[in-house]
Amino acid sequence: MDTADSARTTPAPPPANATAGPTTPPLSAASLRLLRAAGFVSNFDRFCITPMLLLIGTQLGVSLPTVMLAASGYFLAYGLMQPVWGLASDRIGRVRVIRISLAGAAVAALCSVIAPDATVLIVARAAAGAFFAACIAASITYVGDTVPAPVRQRPLSELMTAFALGTAVATVVAGALAHYVSWRLVFALPGLIATYLAVALRRLPEPPRAAPGALLAPFKVALRSRWQWYVMAVAMLEGAVLLGFLTYIAPALEAQGASATLAGAVSALYGVGSMAAAQTVKRLVGRWTPVRLIVVGGVQMAVAFGLAAASRSVPALVACTLLLGGGWSFMHSTIQSWATGLSPAARATGVAMFGLALYVGSALASAFAAGPAEHHAYQGMFLTAAVLTVPLTVAAAVGRARYQS
Repeated sequence: MDTADSARTTPAPPPANATAGPTTPPLSAASLRLLRAAGFVSNFDRFCITPMLLLIGTQLGVSLPTVMLAASGYFLAYGLMQPVWGLASDRIGRVRVIRISLAGAAVAALCSVIAPDATVLIVARAAAGAFFAACIAASITYVGDTVPAPVRQRPLSELMTAFALGTAVATVVAGALAHYVSWRLVFALPGLIATYLAVALRRLPEPPRAAPGALLAPFKVALRSRWQWYVMAVAMLEGAVLLGFLTYIAPALEAQGASATLAGAVSALYGVGSMAAAQTVKRLVGRWTPVRLIVVGGVQMAVAFGLAAASRSVPALVACTLLLGGGWSFMHSTIQSWATGLSPAARATGVAMFGLALYVGSALASAFAAGPAEHHAYQGMFLTAAVLTVPLTVAAAVGRARYQS
């Protein structure tokens, strides 16, 4: 799956004040595989709870809004820890941060497995989100450090494919294992993978980075840019519209009488759609403008949520999840590539602030929608998401067009 472009791209020149050390080699196929694996397990852990919400609530004897705190708490911790990990990455290195976070995530996964009640599970999931928060942002930053901007979206699309695969596998595996074995086993899987990767990532070379200055200097550099604030606002809305409401696809199906296995399989098609679209986006980079990619992504998302609002049948939600995956690859990978170039001198912190906005938006939306979901008010929920897609697409496209000029 590794392309020649992504495996042998000439690295970006190091910053003028980069720390002394050997020059980082071009982004190799082996390095990209490790980064993809880290992103895969992070997304697996983040999305595996979605098809298990009703089942966990039933077995622990709590309501859907209560067990939803395990998901929204995860998203919130995931978002809030982005700037912390970004700052650490700019100071101690991308690879070291990924390895530390994976080790902590493995412990949090174990705590999720043995959680005796909903309170412990919610805390354990929030801790898992806090630790896994480093993986994707640091992987994206690593690509930003080593690949020039004109071709950066190609390896980023490779990463997005792995992230989408993690989402797809998580929802299929989680639904089936929870239904036929135990939801606790589902949380053990990312813990085991995280343990392996924490050791295996020793082979990944550390890219050059700016010499550490004052502790909060990267925040000052990143937040001086008005475009950083603009892109963060777009990311918050994107997180709310897509990730926040995506969480309720599986519960909406189960409310119609579908099993956790079927709900998980349908949710997994989001990852399938994202993987297929990521390959298309990779070929379109350089041929289509970023604005065009954003608009095509936004149209897919609006149509997807419109279908879900019109019907919660299996065919309608199958089409919805496929289109949402496609919309994510077209829109999000374009905005993500934009975010990597906003603050080159504090790239990890800038990308982390982008992630903070994205996941805070998703956590807020999933929490606010828990009440309507408990009353099966899915039509209004998905219609709201379809309407919000319009200002999201306009803001992202107009901002990206002006940034070019």
